[in-house]
Amino acid sequence: MGLEHPLLGGSMSGTASGYKVLIVDDEHAISDSLAQIFSLRGYMVRTAYSAEQAIEIFAEWGPALAIVDVVLPKMSGIDLAILLRENYPSCHVLLVSGQLITSDLAEEAAQNGHIFNILAKPVPLPDLLETASALLSAKRKPDA
Repeated sequence: MGLEHPLLGGSMSGTASGYKVLIVDDEHAISDSLAQIFSLRGYMVRTAYSAEQAIEIFAEWGPALAIVDVVLPKMSGIDLAILLRENYPSCHVLLVSGQLITSDLAEEAAQNGHIFNILAKPVPLPDLLETASALLSAKRKPDA
């Protein structure tokens, strides 16, 4: 029987089946907090604080899901998502952002054929966990 937690959205029992999740956000407190929450849900989690660090982790670890902040230093989260889709087509990418510039970046990517759903920060934790679980339950389509 799992423990109930109001902020985490229901049972805290290991329902994640050990999926690997990479959290990419340059705000350490956000990355680290999300990593702890996903770990409590049974996911194997690593964090990256830049797109470049995320690329290194992908090469050695191969996560099933990347939760990526759109506004990162040097390389944007959208550029990282495009690179991940091209090089790791079985990986799901979930973009999050609290910045106004995101709509411009997303529109530019869409004009080049890269469509992404972006969750607005702050994302309620139950919504983030539910979206992550739904993505991991669905088979990744190479063109999606």
